[in-house]
Amino acid sequence: MSQKKVVVAMSGGVDSSVAAALLKNQGYEVIGLTMKLFSLPAEVCLNEELRSCCGFKAVEDAQQVCWQLGIPHFVVDLREDFEKWVIENFCQEYVQGRTPNPCIRCNEFIKFRRLWEKVKNLGADFLATGHHARIEFDEKRGRFLLKKGRDIAKDQSYFLYPLTQEQLKRTLFPVGNYTKAQIRHLASKFGLHVADRAESQEICFVLDGDYINFLKSRKPEAFRPGPIMDKTGRQLGEHQGIAHFTIGQRRGMKISWKKPLYVIGLDPERKAVIVGEEKELLRKKLIATKVNLIALDKIDLPITVKAKIRYKHEEAKAIVSPLEKDSVVVEFIEPQRAITPGQSVVFYQKQIVLGGGIIDQVLD
Repeated sequence: MSQKKVVVAMSGGVDSSVAAALLKNQGYEVIGLTMKLFSLPAEVCLNEELRSCCGFKAVEDAQQVCWQLGIPHFVVDLREDFEKWVIENFCQEYVQGRTPNPCIRCNEFIKFRRLWEKVKNLGADFLATGHHARIEFDEKRGRFLLKKGRDIAKDQSYFLYPLTQEQLKRTLFPVGNYTKAQIRHLASKFGLHVADRAESQEICFVLDGDYINFLKSRKPEAFRPGPIMDKTGRQLGEHQGIAHFTIGQRRGMKISWKKPLYVIGLDPERKAVIVGEEKELLRKKLIATKVNLIALDKIDLPITVKAKIRYKHEEAKAIVSPLEKDSVVVEFIEPQRAITPGQSVVFYQKQIVLGGGIIDQVLD
């Protein structure tokens, strides 16, 4: 049997570096590949504290790891695609009063779609990443399953729900069966210089998490003044742009009120921020669109799941019912705090990811 070829998407971090080392030890022909997704100022590229998963330092680290492992390394320029599918969407969602998740968009449109087109040109059988998740084939269902990573604290299955059966078939997650501590131990064992590398920042293209200045430079219309009002339409104050706010936020309104006020809604047409008491953040029902199912072919009848409405959210019991194509209603047994349009809701049954979709509407 011929040796299988796998391309590893390498960020210069410890997870993707160990993924490459593990695959080489398993007998694969391994090629390292680093994506160039956006341009950063030179002073940032060399700043370890502002290190990005896709900047100059990432390329340098990935090259060194590949040299240590004795495997080839390439850099692929996907800046135009990343701008179109991730950054522009990120900005436009804030203009529309929604809170996006760019990591999910990057996985869906860049890493597992556009990158694969490049990988195929190298004659690869598989694409591997350093995600903390697992893929298994279920003979009974005749489907590939996406499962949580072994290290629940580092599990990244939430970000991977858009993967299709065809993509799962050709994808490997070598570190999914290890804890983060085990990964760092393996990196040291393999002699990789990134063994103690710090985690990369959450939104890679927004430095220091300052998304406000990033948005202002691209979408100034999201920073036009507007009213802060309660649900009855009574104006309580004025804001300097709805992009400053997200559902559940308490700070930044500069309103003196008898009780603490929270953002409970955003109305881009009126440029309005809707506020209320904390209890008004609790909702039980939402509509999700652009739903992708992994463990199931379709949902014909209501099913019981555990659902997450954002990455750090604790799973909660819910009923998922079908609507029209690619849309579902999710009704939680207990009210959930700050369900936010633009974020993703992901459905689980124990360790298995059933699927997920984009939160489009929050229902009373």
